[in-house]
Amino acid sequence: MRSSTLLTLLTAAAAVSASPLGRQEITTTTTTIISNTGSSSTTPAFPIHSSCNSTLSHQLTRAFDETVTLASVARDHLLEHGQSSPFVKKYFGPNSTTIAPLGVLSRVASAARGKMLFRCDDPDRNCATQEGWAGHWRGSNATQETVICDLSFAPGKRRWLDQVCGLGYTVKEGATNLFWATDLLHRTFHVPQVTEDAVHHYADGWDEVLGMAEGGDERSGFDSDALIYFAVDVYAYEVAEPGRGCGGYEMGN
Repeated sequence: MRSSTLLTLLTAAAAVSASPLGRQEITTTTTTIISNTGSSSTTPAFPIHSSCNSTLSHQLTRAFDETVTLASVARDHLLEHGQSSPFVKKYFGPNSTTIAPLGVLSRVASAARGKMLFRCDDPDRNCATQEGWAGHWRGSNATQETVICDLSFAPGKRRWLDQVCGLGYTVKEGATNLFWATDLLHRTFHVPQVTEDAVHHYADGWDEVLGMAEGGDERSGFDSDALIYFAVDVYAYEVAEPGRGCGGYEMGN
């Protein structure tokens, strides 16, 4: 019978009020876990491996809370506006259904997380051998596990959600992994526990995401980049700069 040490760190995520749109253009492994994160008593925790020391664990706790916040704001936007949202039309297509993105983002926000694990060591040696890697899904080595490399914690590598629309950032020009929340959103998409292997990389970058949506490609709702752009664009419009956002494009284009 295996034993594990579990310390639960619960951090209340800041309440986010979604402003209304002002315009319609608009394998199983034996391991020791030292902490879990959860935005509230009702939000399941993201398990953090003991290889993450207390400093890294605290950063990841905040990062996961912000990931849940980002996914929740986007989910609530879909529930309120549905297909009428200009952001839905932009990223998923003018005649798309919201069922796919709503399901994915809802699972990121609140699905059970017991089987997954985020770790800070380098069991597959990818952090050490792959230049520029800031983390990776372990794939067939451990399908529910994700490694966060030291590079992710380097000064200036990641920003927090309260920096969205600051420092010249725009959704169009900004990297999809610039913020902890968008980076971890992408990483959770790889974990079968969350997305049931339904989200993939069909498009690469802004132009391909919009091209898929404009062409009516039904995969848009399951595309990693499309979901990230949608989530951060909605957050920018509803929270960071209410009613304005910082898309970096003219609404309707």
